[in-house]
Amino acid sequence: MRIIYLGTPQFAVPTLKKLIDEPGVDVVACITQPDRPSGRGNKLLAPPVKQTAIEHGIPVMQPEKLARSPEIVEAMRNLKPDLIVMVAFGQILKKEVLNLAPMGVINVHGSLLPKLRGAAPINWAIINGDTVTGVTTMYTEAGVDTGPMLLKAEIPIDKEMSSIDLTEIMSHVGADLLIATIRGIQDGSVKPERQDDSKATLAPILTKQMGKLDFALSAERLHDLIRGLKPWPATTAKFRDSDLKIIETRLCPPSTQVPGRSLQDRPTGSLAISSDGQHLYVVCGESDKNYLELTVVQPPNKNRMKASDWARGQNLSDQDVLQ
Repeated sequence: MRIIYLGTPQFAVPTLKKLIDEPGVDVVACITQPDRPSGRGNKLLAPPVKQTAIEHGIPVMQPEKLARSPEIVEAMRNLKPDLIVMVAFGQILKKEVLNLAPMGVINVHGSLLPKLRGAAPINWAIINGDTVTGVTTMYTEAGVDTGPMLLKAEIPIDKEMSSIDLTEIMSHVGADLLIATIRGIQDGSVKPERQDDSKATLAPILTKQMGKLDFALSAERLHDLIRGLKPWPATTAKFRDSDLKIIETRLCPPSTQVPGRSLQDRPTGSLAISSDGQHLYVVCGESDKNYLELTVVQPPNKNRMKASDWARGQNLSDQDVLQ
């Protein structure tokens, strides 16, 4: 089976490697995003899929926009693929590409469709506080993640898991699911199933504005946001007129005690240190207040550090709050 692979980030690498190792499969080309500037030196960095393809001697094409690159579409057509596989490619496919291979285009999507259609399903599963998500293989159509579903695999989400953790798990689950899907199509055991559009929810693209924390929200809601927006756009709060990145947090049991004023007497956003000096808490909520432990923070122009270490260097007063 001749396959053209469309993918860009690290999330797409395990599936590409599985296809390369699959008997009877020949990955004849990889289509990926162009190299982008990265790091302090702003040097061009090749996408992970490109790096993997080159390591295995697979030709690579990097259109800025595949929809505006007829020469690349023609080159794809000349390769006579049986199937196109797409994993986190980052571009919407037009009809001429969708109809290019006899077996169509199969996409590995990071949710249990029709839930969380869109650009950031992994992040939104955590932001929404979901306890279960998964991967769906599907045929790609002109709509956004609306095509017929093929196979699904569920993945549990615990309260300490960030989007980085979930992405890593999902990339390997998705790789195995894609291989099972192709085998099932070949032997006839996997049949497409239309999605129920009435049950669809959306996972829109993340924005930088989402990272500004509002401590009027509950501790659990903030904890989910911090986990879900990691590593980008990341979450921040104002401390003494400077942005403090909140990297990691931990939910506190209701019995958490802090020296000084009672929880209900503390202003929302105020900071408090445990009696042993090893834990830093912020007060969340309005009428129903609760503590959220800050575990890792990053001050401006400094490396990330343990939150309690940062707090000890600030000489906190009762007037200090995160906003």
